[in-house]
Amino acid sequence: MVELERDGELAIIKIDRPEARNAIAPETMDRLDEAIEAAADAAALVITGGGDRAFVSGGDLKQLAALRTTEQAAAMAWRMRGVCDRLAAFPGPVIAALNGHALGGGAEVAVAADIRVAAADIKIGFNQVSLQIMPAWGGAERLARLVGPGRALWLAGSGTILDAAAAERVGLIDHVLPRAEFDKGWREFARALAVRPAAEIKRVIGGVAAAEAVDAFARLWVSDAHWVAADAVLNRAR
Repeated sequence: MVELERDGELAIIKIDRPEARNAIAPETMDRLDEAIEAAADAAALVITGGGDRAFVSGGDLKQLAALRTTEQAAAMAWRMRGVCDRLAAFPGPVIAALNGHALGGGAEVAVAADIRVAAADIKIGFNQVSLQIMPAWGGAERLARLVGPGRALWLAGSGTILDAAAAERVGLIDHVLPRAEFDKGWREFARALAVRPAAEIKRVIGGVAAAEAVDAFARLWVSDAHWVAADAVLNRAR
């Protein structure tokens, strides 16, 4: 259902529920939480879906239809919002590898990542309004930070579904790969970020005082890894 793979310093979480197009059920939320915890020591994290049809197709309506009270609905929303918040707060870079369509709650999971890499034939959309509901897992707020409040209101309010190229143009997707190159391409992309300085860069981008940013740089400057890399450059120049 939810698999965790280690590829050196890279951790990869895969949601693999082919019978439900990788939709999120209550048990999936628990397994995602456990996988993020188990990946805590990785330098970078990828979240993706099984197959090539869906990244995450949203919430699993067959199971979530049992929630009939406002209390039950709120509890579910808080539960999955917490998972998405934990994904967003992961110390290193988080990459959503959009192997298939990311719709409704799937789009919310995608925008909890720092970077979205997509196959060229996928679609993404906050189409919860088609069910007369709204994003509940923090996706509306994150969408607004990515594309601006007006465009976020248009996308989520109308339920517009974008293809990968259009989503890249508005800043919802960061990098689009041809389908034939996708599996190899997202791994190479993620491995390039699976280095410790990327975590420090993420922290600074997230907003720290100038002194903290300089301190982070200084710690990296005196590290053995920096001087090994610097010596290699200097030796090539001789």
